[in-house]
Amino acid sequence: MRIHLPNSARLQNLAGFFRQFDPGNPGILEFSMHDRWVAVHPVALAFAACVADRVTSTGGAHVGDVQPIGSLPYLIRMGLFNHIHLDYGKGIAAHEEAGRFIPISQIRESGELSEFIINMIPLLHASPAQVEPIRYVISELVRNVLEHSASESGAFLCAQYYRSSGTLSIGVADAGVGIRTTMSRFHNVPTDWDALLLAMRPGISGTTSRIGGTDYNAGAGLFFTKSIACASRNYFAIYSGSEMFKLRLTPAKSPITLHADPNKDRHTRETELPPWNGTVVGLDIALDKQQPFSQLMELVRKAYGLDVKGQKKAKYKKPRFA
Repeated sequence: MRIHLPNSARLQNLAGFFRQFDPGNPGILEFSMHDRWVAVHPVALAFAACVADRVTSTGGAHVGDVQPIGSLPYLIRMGLFNHIHLDYGKGIAAHEEAGRFIPISQIRESGELSEFIINMIPLLHASPAQVEPIRYVISELVRNVLEHSASESGAFLCAQYYRSSGTLSIGVADAGVGIRTTMSRFHNVPTDWDALLLAMRPGISGTTSRIGGTDYNAGAGLFFTKSIACASRNYFAIYSGSEMFKLRLTPAKSPITLHADPNKDRHTRETELPPWNGTVVGLDIALDKQQPFSQLMELVRKAYGLDVKGQKKAKYKKPRFA
């Protein structure tokens, strides 16, 4: 496998990062990075750690060069080289910025998730009003991995808060079976794209064919997460198989509309990406511009309820014959 950290890999240009990924030869990890500067979204770091762990789990080796660039201390502090086992040189100290980020963390079971959520909030120095959307998004994304992915290594997660813009960036990656495999258990999903769209549809769960999900899984996690990013006029991206859905920014002068059908969102479809059996999710949330979480969740629940009701009505509508 091959991972390259480019000069820039933000959500708006994330496809370029994934297109450089090579999933071949799982017995070795070839790592490289830009020779001047690396500025990447946390989702790129979570994915790199996930790929490295997959190679390590097979007894494979890590090879490559670590460039002595200015952003290297940040990559060290984010814990990248705890997973990519390469020598990054002597005398390189980890970046010592106080708080505002969550280093790459590996979560394998629900008890670890609960402990992680308790411990992560002080790291971000978030206000009480900002805590709820952070807690909710991370809980939903990691719970999806633990419940659906069948990944032995669990979820890899990291986050960064950018004080200047008031934006929190979150990335979660797993090396599980992927969304298409999960959704195909109870739904007809001929392609990776069909699976992505269906997984983001409220009331559709990979654990049942029942519209509205079950008492334990309502099929709302990805829809709620996408909606939170949309409501703060930010990006959301999900990659699984060989396809990626990326939510585009809602213009500042346009009203916020939460679409139950992701096809109606302003979005970009990236096709023919290197195949990844797991799932990767990245999003940005503008915490300082977010409306109260209770109001946001009420809007999300309304959109969820209307769509589930409409799907049930369409499913059970009796055919009419002339």
